Amino acid sequence: MITSPPNNQPVLNDPSLRSTWAHCAWVACGCTVVLISLAKAIMGAAKSHIWLKPILAGLVGYVLADLMTGVYHWGIDNYGSDSTPIFGSQIDAFQRHHKWPWIITRTEFANLSHVLARAVTFTVLPMVFASNDPIFHAFVAVCSGCIMFSLQFHAWAHITKSQLPPLVNALQDMGLLVSRSKHANHHRPPYNNNYCMVSGVWNEFLGKQ
Repeated sequence: MITSPPNNQPVLNDPSLRSTWAHCAWVACGCTVVLISLAKAIMGAAKSHIWLKPILAGLVGYVLADLMTGVYHWGIDNYGSDSTPIFGSQIDAFQRHHKWPWIITRTEFANLSHVLARAVTFTVLPMVFASNDPIFHAFVAVCSGCIMFSLQFHAWAHITKSQLPPLVNALQDMGLLVSRSKHANHHRPPYNNNYCMVSGVWNEFLGKQ
């Protein structure tokens, strides 16, 4: 959340954009459960000598994560308010992002990602204990990891190429991460498309619905 002066204009370098120890702890927890799930996928595949199915499951998880973030983004953008239970702070943050898109580029990583990291922690942790199936964990690890980092992918889509790491530029150019050019249409009238925040591969299809 961002604090603002009386005129509601956000402040550059506002302290509320910085990450706290709590934010970092949740991101660490989210990364830990995702890495454990990924490790189970790799070790299980190596032990059973089955690689194709886990790889395909990971690809399905990657594609589905893009769809899920698009549906989430669409819902947050179009329904509810800052007083909506559970999702109110997220709705308020996204609405403010549309007024001042630069906010997301100034928000530190753990601050930006901790809400999704917390959701991933509580969702994936039971799965880690419930299953050792490498195919299942390949799907879970890739899907949950992409969802957890989707807001960072979103932030990178608001930053010029010259300010991004070469690897991020390469992934955007290959279409593996949503790019600035793809996401730009989301911030242009009629403001009702290009919601997906991982690769954007679903944007064209969803835009026709």
